[in-house]
Amino acid sequence: MTDMLLTLVSTALISNLVLQMPLAVDPVLASTVDSRRRAHALGIATTVLMLLSGILGYLLDHYLLRPLALTSLRLFVFLPVTVLLIHPLLRVLCRQLPKLPFDGLWPLLLGNAGVLGVVLLGTQDDKGLVHMTALSLGAGLGFWLVLSLFSDLRQRIADNDIPLPFRGLPVALISAGLMAVAFLGFNAMIKP
Repeated sequence: MTDMLLTLVSTALISNLVLQMPLAVDPVLASTVDSRRRAHALGIATTVLMLLSGILGYLLDHYLLRPLALTSLRLFVFLPVTVLLIHPLLRVLCRQLPKLPFDGLWPLLLGNAGVLGVVLLGTQDDKGLVHMTALSLGAGLGFWLVLSLFSDLRQRIADNDIPLPFRGLPVALISAGLMAVAFLGFNAMIKP
């Protein structure tokens, strides 16, 4: 239980996929995620997609690819599985949480490299289904946290007078760098 909790916290805060390994940075820097409700909708959808694709990817890897010695085909198996999960997931989330705007999230989920990265990173070292579940959930929660922080930061920046060369993507990249440095402070939280 302690290992699962440490993996969850470590993946969400210390080894954040967006800030430490820029795998899922595209949806965070996208200009379409402006409202707070839309950011939370994308965060929920990505977290659930990471969790489902992580568990399903582990099961496929453990019970199909490894016994048949086809581990070199992981990418070609995990990518279609992840893509096929997006549409049913968005339909279920639209029914369960009708107040959040899940429409139009298909391209952001499809182009999110963090989802596929979690599955590939989790299946490299076979530590079990519990570890994969904690890794997927922690990565999704870390993505949601960074997305929420960026949404708040973007609203605060919109009211300020920023010099013309720094408007748009440059100030977003500077903010991402400063946020990554701030998240480095969590490294001392868990000691080996």
